[in-house]
This record gives sequence, C-alpha cells and structure tokens, in this order.
Amino acid sequence: MRRGACAPLLLAGGLACLCLAAAASGAPAHDARHEIVPDAPVELTFGRTEDYDYDPPRPGSYRLPSLGPAADGLLLDPEGRLQSLHRAMDGRITVLAFIYTRCSDPRGCPLTMALFHDLDYVREADPVIGRALRLITVSFDPEHDTPGVLKDYAETGSANGHDPAQWLFLTAATQEDLAPILDAYRQPVGRKNDAADPFGPFTHQLRVYLIDSELRIRNIYSLGFLDPRLVIADVRTLLLEESEE
Repeated sequence: MRRGACAPLLLAGGLACLCLAAAASGAPAHDARHEIVPDAPVELTFGRTEDYDYDPPRPGSYRLPSLGPAADGLLLDPEGRLQSLHRAMDGRITVLAFIYTRCSDPRGCPLTMALFHDLDYVREADPVIGRALRLITVSFDPEHDTPGVLKDYAETGSANGHDPAQWLFLTAATQEDLAPILDAYRQPVGRKNDAADPFGPFTHQLRVYLIDSELRIRNIYSLGFLDPRLVIADVRTLLLEESEE
C-alpha cells in the first residue's frame, strides 16, 4: 500500500508534520548505498521511494514548535546498570522510540527499527550528525526484554556495526517502573487477548520522538512519517536553530 504523496505542512500549535500520508506498507529499510548523489547530504542518497515520493523540506526553511518537555525516568542499559533517560540523551538531539523485541508486525517495531538503522547509517557517515545525534530505543516489555536480551538484539540486528555508545537500547527493571515513563510520553501499550499472536503479544501505537538538546519534544513521527530524509532534515533544522542562539 502506498503511503501517498507528501508536501510541506505546518500545523499551528500542533505537530510540525511535513507529510500527508496514509498507512505504512512495512517496506524494508532503504539501502543508502544504492543511490549515490555526488556532494549531496548523506540522507538524500536514499532518494525517493514509492512510499516517500517527494522532496524533503530544506533544513532551516521551517520551524519546529515545542510540544512539551521530554520526561525522565530510570532505566537499565544492556549491562544492567541504572541509567537516567535524561542522562542518556547526553545534551544531544535525540530520536527516541519505544519498541519490544518480540514484535514482528510489519507496521510496528520492525518499521521503527528500519528507520533507526537508516538514521544510524547517516550518523556514521556524516560527522556533523554523528556528533549531534543520539539514538535511544526503550523496550516496553521488561519481563521478556531483559538487559541481556536487548544486548543480543542490538548486536544481532545491526547491519552497520552498531555502536552501543551512540545508539542505546534500554529497558526497565519492572513494568511498574516503566509505566510512568510511558504515561509521560503518551505512548499507548496494551496486551492482546491472544498472547500467542504471531505478530507479538502487545498492541501499541507507533510513535517516534524528536527531542532537542534542551529536553523538549519537537516532533512526533507515526506511520507514514518515518522517512529518514525527513527526520534528518528536522535534526539539521534544530542544529541551525541552536547555531542562531
């Protein structure tokens, strides 16, 4: 299913969404190595696709409103060490998503992970983005996704040679510890009646958060908006904003 053509759009007082799109197709991650554009920003080498058949906005040609503060919370890193979410963001521009490793719904976590792998590729290839960007995925299934499970998941799923210092995989000690974090980010998660559902035991809304270095949420991406070119354009827009301050 095609997500539809896209065009620049700014919703006053709401999300700085730059696409008009329908449901996601679950297409695999872009392969940035297939389309080389000399002297182009790394993200533009992804090119247009059937799902993202538009030119991304020029960084700095628009503004991203603050959507509120990014919440903190105590989580566990893959070594089992307590980690403050704010400290994990490290004063950088952060892309944050809530996922769980048992999800196989092509319109769910695999789609989020495809985006993160694309962002990780850009982060590694572009020194400016590499210094500025932090990637964080937080599991909302702590009963299954222990630190050890997340460590294996990060290592086996990384096509780019995942750098654990730059892309953090975090979980919680208990569901009770995680609940206030999910509530603060308004991330809906529920258990399916059929725990043996082949797509995984949880229902959840796909939400990816862009957080600036001042710990403010500046955009929330959902199905149809997970174009790495768009996300990196937003990151570059925040970097230009910071340079003006």
